[in-house]
Amino acid sequence: MQFDTIIRGGTVVTAADTFRADIGISNGRISALGDDLGAADEIIDATGLLVMPGGIDSHVHLDQAGAPGIVMADGFESGTRSAAIGGNTMVLPFCLQQKGQSLREALAAYQAKADGKCYTDIAHHLIITDPTPQVLGQELPALIAEGYTSVKIFMTYDDMKLADREILEVLDVARQHGALVMVHAEGYDAIRFLTERLERDGKTAPFFHGPSRPIPVEREATHRAISFAEIVDTEAMIVHVSNRAAMEEIRRAQQRGQKIYGETCPQYLVLTEKDMDRAGMEGAKYVCSPPPRDSDSQAACWEGLQQGVFEVFSSDHCPYRYEDEAGKLAPKGKQSFRYVPNGIPGIATRMPILFSEGVVKGRIDLNRFVALTSTNHAKRYGLYPQKGTIAVGSDADLVLWDAGREVTITHSLLQDGCDYTPYEGLAVTGWPVRTMLRGETVMTDGQIAPVKGGREMLRAR
Repeated sequence: MQFDTIIRGGTVVTAADTFRADIGISNGRISALGDDLGAADEIIDATGLLVMPGGIDSHVHLDQAGAPGIVMADGFESGTRSAAIGGNTMVLPFCLQQKGQSLREALAAYQAKADGKCYTDIAHHLIITDPTPQVLGQELPALIAEGYTSVKIFMTYDDMKLADREILEVLDVARQHGALVMVHAEGYDAIRFLTERLERDGKTAPFFHGPSRPIPVEREATHRAISFAEIVDTEAMIVHVSNRAAMEEIRRAQQRGQKIYGETCPQYLVLTEKDMDRAGMEGAKYVCSPPPRDSDSQAACWEGLQQGVFEVFSSDHCPYRYEDEAGKLAPKGKQSFRYVPNGIPGIATRMPILFSEGVVKGRIDLNRFVALTSTNHAKRYGLYPQKGTIAVGSDADLVLWDAGREVTITHSLLQDGCDYTPYEGLAVTGWPVRTMLRGETVMTDGQIAPVKGGREMLRAR
């Protein structure tokens, strides 16, 4: 049998197994696993490398509208390019519905931003900010049926938060039509109360972003979201969990038999609240929500990853340039932390950080790494087994990984649209050396191929 490509000599790692095999690729799919596969148009020598499913980052923000005058640093071209640098073959960004806008209008406009610009495959989540009777009764059910099977809701932010009744209604539509609701769980009124009190006391530096949304604010909202899911009798994903108290709310729900899932992110493993306490506006580089916490919270997030409370590990890539008045140094942001654009970049560093801090340091094994960075995302969001595994018939979305390569993270390596990384100077062991999308090489040793071959994927659940 003649293959398009054979990857020869590598160690194959999936969420379940680790074994030595060559991989034969035909027409963009894996067509054989074994030894001595014969001839191919291209032979890739993977001797000494791990061959894993390409990373799937199911929580990224690209080209998303924000406050007036604020511009996100990454569109689809730069964002997916940086994703491929980091070993990812698929990302799931968020299509934001503005108040007064139909979901169909929002989706059409967002798809147009992505068309022909992606180095990875994509699949859109829908953010619902205006759950009108038409949205809930007509548009959302129709879009779910078409394959847009995940929606996100916010419990905070002035222009995005849903009231409790609205949350219940979205959860109920999702239950009826087979979608998964992702919840940003922070309490709006508590944050507003604390923010105004801090500002009255003159505490307006970036550091006070953390005290404005402390752990109880996240824990309470997590408990409330889980309670609403229980009332409606449906599942939910609590995203970007930062601390033990919220993690334990999720674990208790799981122990009761609820279908509640959890996600955490690199910033909660290697950053702390002290990073926001830097001179001048430097702390603004680390402002994200929920904010980085303390060492006990870091330990709790590792515990959640190890024990399966968190089934996915995402970047929550939400990039704003630092040296930019349309970014972190927005004029109003200098007046108060509440106006600092909220989010940090991390799409390229997600997998290297988890590999180095998790696998190399013995916190998780290789198979758990693959599950957390690829397979579980594919399963949860309706992409498996086409994505997220190495098996005959699956898409040949692969990352070749040098487990011993030592790299010091600098922004110059990442090729995103931002002008900094919050992980500058972090030494990691383990780095992607080739990223392949449906059998075509997208990245080799930090060099991006000129052809943008990414597609939008529709999903089932």
